[in-house]
Amino acid sequence: MTTIPTITTDRLVLRAPTQADVPAFAAFYASDAAKYVGGPMTEPETWRYTCQVIGHWALRGYGRWIVTLKDSDAPIGLVGLHNPLDWPEPEVGWCIWSGTGKGYATEAGRASRAYAYETLGWSTVVSMIGVGNEASVRVATALGAVREKNHSHPHLGTMMVYRHPSPEALS
Repeated sequence: MTTIPTITTDRLVLRAPTQADVPAFAAFYASDAAKYVGGPMTEPETWRYTCQVIGHWALRGYGRWIVTLKDSDAPIGLVGLHNPLDWPEPEVGWCIWSGTGKGYATEAGRASRAYAYETLGWSTVVSMIGVGNEASVRVATALGAVREKNHSHPHLGTMMVYRHPSPEALS
């Protein structure tokens, strides 16, 4: 099993998912806010999804983190690196369910992308964004990503592919 590293930013902690995170994660996935990321889901479905998030770390050696504020261990989102078999290439993605509009997705997305470039040695990364998810588009563009093309996902439908600046371009 891969050890999931913890990343700390100015305001956030990105850490491994735990069983205690499932109720907050499930509350988000039961809401309409989850429509762009595969929701809605029931709590048992969200529990299985949490297991999938952890399993991604074991199979790929990287994955997504639960996001918390530095002064609280309460989960506010899921952010990180994702590359399932039906994705065109590895992505950095974000899903903040508590405290939206405060720049948490951008801050956590930047930290995740830095991990991909600096720790994993990636030379490129994309973000896959559902059509109509303007909040996620704002995060991608704040991170310097540019819309490149569309991807037809068998379950999620049309996804916009945003390409992030290379490590060299960010230097």
